[in-house]
Amino acid sequence: MKALGVAHLTALQLAPADLVRQAAGAGFSAVGLRLHPAMAGGLCYPLDAAARQALKAVLNSEGVRVSDIEFVELTPQVDLLALVPLLEAGADLGASSLTVSGDDGEFSRLTDHYAHLCELAADFGVRVDLEFMRWREVGNLQQARQIVEGAGQANGGILLDALHLFRSGGKVAMVREVNPRWLRAVQLCDAPLQAPPPQHIIQEAREGRLPPGRGQLPLAELLAALPKDVQVSVEMPYGALGSVERLALACQTTHALVAP
Repeated sequence: MKALGVAHLTALQLAPADLVRQAAGAGFSAVGLRLHPAMAGGLCYPLDAAARQALKAVLNSEGVRVSDIEFVELTPQVDLLALVPLLEAGADLGASSLTVSGDDGEFSRLTDHYAHLCELAADFGVRVDLEFMRWREVGNLQQARQIVEGAGQANGGILLDALHLFRSGGKVAMVREVNPRWLRAVQLCDAPLQAPPPQHIIQEAREGRLPPGRGQLPLAELLAALPKDVQVSVEMPYGALGSVERLALACQTTHALVAP
């Protein structure tokens, strides 16, 4: 059975230790942790050295690893050196990657910032995955490719979120055109094929995703287009269920999708 991870947004109300325990109970083998806010004032769980040590004990006892940490907005004013403690924390927890977004319309500057962050992260053995979202400056797969390929860093990558791919007009055929070296992680969820009105796109992404296989997105086709060793996780904020039931459903439906 393929190892599965779960993104923190699936149950963001849970502090890291509680997320690890509930994710393990649901059947996940890895978790992503939001250690840095996705937006100013956003919910996150920064961990000092003592808190990380306590969390590592929980990870060990539950048999769960940290797959990734999030979330950094690469704005024009981003202070990259200020992110070194975040990279240290991720490395201490054993995270493979840091997730970032592109929030600078001047792509040459953004590419430079992304490349420099990759260089900083390389010292900690951490990959930097650029996640595109329709409402950000880097809003689609083509733009993410432009930044990551332009930076040309060995530890660069694209985080492919299924909802963001299809809501930004992406197709599976576009994924097949990407060099597999950049496709190291995918986040799964489902949704109706028809996108909501533009004013509800963000709300759908943050609150209205469906369990994999319960919507109409071509997820099986997407998985077939990705490298066999891609890191698979599920990001499914789904307010209709409490966290225990939500995580269990997320794991069950995703395993049913990736097991064949």
